Amino acid sequence: MEPATTRKRRTGSLRAAHHRGQFCVLALAALLFPAAVIPSWAQASPSEEYQIKAAFLFHFAQFVEWPEGAFKDGNSALTYCTVGGDPFRGALDDGLRAKVIGERGIRVEHLKQLDAVHDCQIVFIGAAQSKNAASILASVKGDPVLTVGETPHFAEDGGMIGFCLEGNKIRFEINAGAVSAAKLKMSARLLTLAKTVIGTAGGN
Repeated sequence: MEPATTRKRRTGSLRAAHHRGQFCVLALAALLFPAAVIPSWAQASPSEEYQIKAAFLFHFAQFVEWPEGAFKDGNSALTYCTVGGDPFRGALDDGLRAKVIGERGIRVEHLKQLDAVHDCQIVFIGAAQSKNAASILASVKGDPVLTVGETPHFAEDGGMIGFCLEGNKIRFEINAGAVSAAKLKMSARLLTLAKTVIGTAGGN
């Protein structure tokens, strides 16, 4: 009979593997189906919703180019940041662990203050930050930071990618003008997947 500690480690490894597999499925769904279906919005748990959004975030980065100078050096990781806590409750950290974008590793930071937001390449603004969304967007205005949010009218209010709900599907809107103003280049493919595109941007 194997020791309890061995069983515990094996169980933890199996759970981690299951989670990684689940994230890969969600990531593939997010890539192939821009309107990612959740089982039933009335019945879906917050964890399911944020696993899907985490998958979207991973793929958004694959369709965006940051300008020279956005990273400290060629070895710097691509940094995802949330502000004011972690609405993903670990799903973003777990889903992005050991993944890469191009040749860059990925790290996730959960910021309590805006001091370090300029060191992020992607900033997610959760619904709990609705009252602070405008000030957060203002703090990174002109910086090469991809802003993604879920507050109502996020893209219309100057954010770059805003999640929205359409029936039981999670979709997203893009403010292409805000993307261009930040000197980011967004793939035309991502623009075509959006529910709505505001303004214009240089895609590739």
